[in-house]
This record gives sequence, structure tokens and C-alpha cells, in this order.
Amino acid sequence: MLDDISGSATYWQTRYRTGGTSGAGSAGRLLSWKAAVINGFVAANGIGDLFDLGCGDGALAARITVARYRGTDVAADALARTAAARDGIGNTRLIAWDTIEQEQPAELALSFDVIFHLVEDCAYELYMRRLLAAARRFVLIYASNVDRAWPAPHVRHRRFSDAVPAIDPTWRVAAHVPNPYPYDQNRPDTTSFADLYLLARPGESATLVIPAG
Repeated sequence: MLDDISGSATYWQTRYRTGGTSGAGSAGRLLSWKAAVINGFVAANGIGDLFDLGCGDGALAARITVARYRGTDVAADALARTAAARDGIGNTRLIAWDTIEQEQPAELALSFDVIFHLVEDCAYELYMRRLLAAARRFVLIYASNVDRAWPAPHVRHRRFSDAVPAIDPTWRVAAHVPNPYPYDQNRPDTTSFADLYLLARPGESATLVIPAG
């Protein structure tokens, strides 16, 4: 999920290499809700291809139904796990993080549970540029959107909506949907501090199909 092989990038590479997962958001009701949101959006808006920037352990990727899927991650083990998770599903390509600028943009780009793990400023800024360049029509982001400290060293909350117009003013935040399981410190494995945000290009309108919690 990061650009350089240091700091947070090393944390995630080690985590996946040793059999760890992407965290609570890649299991249970949080995973089911996110997959339903993505698949509903793809179906309702005629999305033929998407680019998943931060595919992680592949749990979410395995549930995405789309004609053409591309995924990337800073960790090679994450790419391998996503490839295995999507084996036999359909048209899937996994791409090394440092080569994605050679790729053509997709109709839809995804950033789910990534932005608040970009603890280095340089990694965050590069990721946001690449994310906005990876889509022709829409970007779906699942993240917190506030500047806030957090006790976990691999988490840094960021108000990413402020970065969007500075990087590419053609994008706008078209919708914000609170997740149905707001964060509860007594239930951290089944609740989330992230919400859903839709970015759209000029002239684009979209239908959001939001499942009940």
C-alpha cells in the first residue's frame, strides 16, 4: 500500500508474508457490506473494469463481480494471495505497485481500507496521485476522512478530501455514505471508523446501491 520498502510498507509486507490478513475489515459483516456496495455499484452503473489500489489479502477481491479486475499492492505476497483468491473468477490481472503508472485507467478505481494506513506523507501523496489517475469515471473510497492521531503505529487518519482538488480539481466528492457499523472501541473487530465516499468526474452521475447493515 506504500511506495518505498520502509516504514509502513515493511510492516504490511511482513504481515502478509507471515500469514496475516488485512485486518478486521476483511472479514465478517464489514467485508460483506463492502462487497455488496461494490457489486451494487458495478451493476447499477454499467462498470466493465475496475482497478483496486491496495488489494491486500484478497478477501474483498474474491467477492467482486466485474468483467475485468486489476489489482495492485506494495506487498508481493498480497498480490499472490489476491491472485489465488480470484483464481477461476474471470479476467484478473495483478500489477506491481511501482509499474501502475504504465497502466491505462479503469472506469472505476477502488481504495478500501488503504488511506489511513499511509503513515508517511510521501507515500500518502504518491498514493493519492496514482489513485486519482487510475480512474476515468469514478473512485470509491472506504476510509476515515479526518486528521486524527491513533494509538496503532500503522494507522494515521487523514482528511483526504482536502487533497483531492489540490491533486486534480476535475474530481469532486459526489457522495458520502456512513457505514452501518460505526466504530465502537469495545467491538473493534466488527465496527469501523471508515465511511464510503464516491468521487466522480465532471458530467458523471452515479447510482449508489447501499445494502442495509
